[in-house]
Amino acid sequence: QVQLVESGGGSVQAGGSLKLSCPASGYSIYCMGWFRQAPGKEREGVAIINKNGFTSYGNSVKGRFTISRDNAKNTLYLQMNSLKPEDTAMYYCAAATWCSWDWDAFAYRGQGTQVTVSS
Repeated sequence: QVQLVESGGGSVQAGGSLKLSCPASGYSIYCMGWFRQAPGKEREGVAIINKNGFTSYGNSVKGRFTISRDNAKNTLYLQMNSLKPEDTAMYYCAAATWCSWDWDAFAYRGQGTQVTVSS
């Protein structure tokens, strides 16, 4: 079993930055990622990273967000810069045995951390 606990969310003004963290207990998983969901909207893939450091980003966050992972600490991060009001959402950390943008493929998921960006 893998347990994920997100932290680092909060409220920030547009243009600001936040860094999310997600330590994973249990064994190390090949693929980890961040997803988000805003009220009334579909869940959206934000960024994914495999154990070798290969990354992929959603179009809406490219150039502003950076995903990283510390394999020694079994921890996932998301550095979010130049935040916009449309980034407001619940952000979820997730882990899977292989990388894709399919939320259903991520068997392990955290409870989420809220990010609110005001204009």
